[in-house]
Amino acid sequence: MLQMIPLLFIISIVSFLLMTMAPGDPTAMFQNPESVKSGKQDLTAIREKLGVDKPIYVQYEKWMKLVLQGDLGYSFQDGRPVLQKIVERIPATLILMGTAILISFLIAIPIGIYSAVRQYSPLDNTFTFLSFLGISIPSFFFGLMVMLVFSLKLGWFPVSNMTSDETNLPNSVDILYHLILPASVLAFGLVAQYARYMRSSMLEVIHQDYIRTARAKGVAEGKVIFKHAVRNAMLPIITLLGFQLPHLFGGALIIEQIFAWPGMGRLAIGSIFVRDYQVIMGVTMVTALLVVIGNLIADILYAVVDPRIQYGKT
Repeated sequence: MLQMIPLLFIISIVSFLLMTMAPGDPTAMFQNPESVKSGKQDLTAIREKLGVDKPIYVQYEKWMKLVLQGDLGYSFQDGRPVLQKIVERIPATLILMGTAILISFLIAIPIGIYSAVRQYSPLDNTFTFLSFLGISIPSFFFGLMVMLVFSLKLGWFPVSNMTSDETNLPNSVDILYHLILPASVLAFGLVAQYARYMRSSMLEVIHQDYIRTARAKGVAEGKVIFKHAVRNAMLPIITLLGFQLPHLFGGALIIEQIFAWPGMGRLAIGSIFVRDYQVIMGVTMVTALLVVIGNLIADILYAVVDPRIQYGKT
């Protein structure tokens, strides 16, 4: 937890430098195309008002002072508080990511267990082929193909925002209706990776001495697999989940844009297009904080899954 402080500080510096040094100017959205001369005069005043005319270190110092007070600033685009805009979008992103993780676990864990127990069987070979296929296909390409088939061709699912005018369904059902495609696309790659890792981990565990001992004592095979083997085999999966949280947010950013899902990813892309520095930094830092907290939770789950791990004790 103490490591989170310097880590977030370094992330903020690198992100701020990359953002301000990138091509583009946030004042471009205010430029008057009718008059170049007056537009330049207006832009000078606007740059001064927004504070982007100052050196980078001065801008960062001003931004950091606000952050330490719990204020992420105001959007250049519409003047709304950045924190308010992010809070409005966080639930949608967490729902999308949480659903994708749940789907991937429910599918990948049984596949991994079966593939390890029935190693080199025809079904194991089929799962192996599908896993490599899932790992190889880019999420943005798969998302476009899914949208083309199930939304545009078959018309089974919408591609518009939640609570749209296309349906009079209750809000919760409406969210689920719009969630199916983006969550499935985001979970597709996760299923492939988790299934491979679960298979490898199970193969390693079921050849351990304590598993042979349990079988020699006459313990039922189902009890050996699900009580003794699966729990220990889950440790690498938890580790993988902790490391994949940044990739999950990155994937969610693309999926949200493709399926018009109103989460933080879509907010970030819209802000990048107009160089809304305050919103970009706000989304970056909130995402970094969520990733760090997710890794902390993964560390805690080690002790839950494996009783041999006790933090703080020798």
